[in-house]
Amino acid sequence: MILHGIEAPNIIHTNTLTENLADIQDKDRYDIVLANPPFGGKERAEVQQNFPIKSSETAYLFLQHFIKILKAGGKAGIVIKNTFLSNTDKASIALRRQLLQNCNLYTILDLPGGTFTGAGVKTVVLFFEKGSATKKIWYYQLNLERNLGKGNPLNENDLTEFIELQKKKLDSENSWTVRVSDIDDATCDLSVRNANKKEEATFRDPKKILQEMKALDEETTDLINSIKATI
Repeated sequence: MILHGIEAPNIIHTNTLTENLADIQDKDRYDIVLANPPFGGKERAEVQQNFPIKSSETAYLFLQHFIKILKAGGKAGIVIKNTFLSNTDKASIALRRQLLQNCNLYTILDLPGGTFTGAGVKTVVLFFEKGSATKKIWYYQLNLERNLGKGNPLNENDLTEFIELQKKKLDSENSWTVRVSDIDDATCDLSVRNANKKEEATFRDPKKILQEMKALDEETTDLINSIKATI
């Protein structure tokens, strides 16, 4: 944070998820929440008791926490794995339903694999406002002609079209709108399905596959080395 100009960050070393949602008061709420919660982590059963929707997946618990700490009319931008949009387990469905009923989920940004996580893992950004139910969702699918990773990160130019189209929620080859009334209430499936983009049956470039495999190997090696350093 110091590198980003915050010279005296107010950082508290704690596990946010150990806080019971029922204990959060108005004074604890915020106007804006921007977060990239950890994916794939597991929480103990006693921690899950702090949340109305029980799940061992840390990202799901954090999402409930973010909704709770928003003020009425507060806005959030949350990064989460795209599998959240379509998982069929009870916790995923219940959480999507809560999000649609208690918040206006006005935009879903679909990102290429490797934007926030390891090669091949896809994420989305959920943009929502607390206090009113969702009536329609504007989707934007970011399609790039290069692989993203630590050495080739996402940049502002990549998001130029998204930012421009998002102002008026316009349709394009990469964007479209879905009405909540057209979403199956039983599953609340929010999957990214771009009906405006023509699908072409093509085989993946073997060189790109090898690049992704190499990137995964490098990340695995870095992880093993960091673990060894702590032993």
